[in-house]
Amino acid sequence: MSLESDVKLLAEVPLLAEFGEDRLRLIAFSADNRRLDDGARLFSRGERAEAAYVVASGAVALTVTEFDGSERLVARCGRGTLIDERALVVDAERVADAHAVGDTEIIQIRRTLFRRILEEYPDVAERLIVHFSARLQGLSDALASVGDRLDAIDD
Repeated sequence: MSLESDVKLLAEVPLLAEFGEDRLRLIAFSADNRRLDDGARLFSRGERAEAAYVVASGAVALTVTEFDGSERLVARCGRGTLIDERALVVDAERVADAHAVGDTEIIQIRRTLFRRILEEYPDVAERLIVHFSARLQGLSDALASVGDRLDAIDD
């Protein structure tokens, strides 16, 4: 993919949408573009997550292995999907396996690059606070709903 098409794609990603063209150009220029053949492993559960990935073409399947050894599909990520955004801001382990579905192209954004952007552009960091706050509120609401249903079962 060209630098211009990478910038346009990154602008479609909700977490990156408000970064502005110049900052997205810096990310696109510094990121790694990779091509994966059908079935190729992108990462495995338990690996250290040092980067997030944007699907440029094709798809990536996220799976987990069940206790009985079977694989369960957690998500199928298509064009414009940011995979494992938390890897951009925190040191963590992968929680699923990821492999290409068909021939796939991805843009790899390393945490070190992302942190450098945040250090150089504090206004971007402020926007991320809003983004992650909204995500946490959604998670909190979902957990409260589950708690309510569990309370109803106990009654």
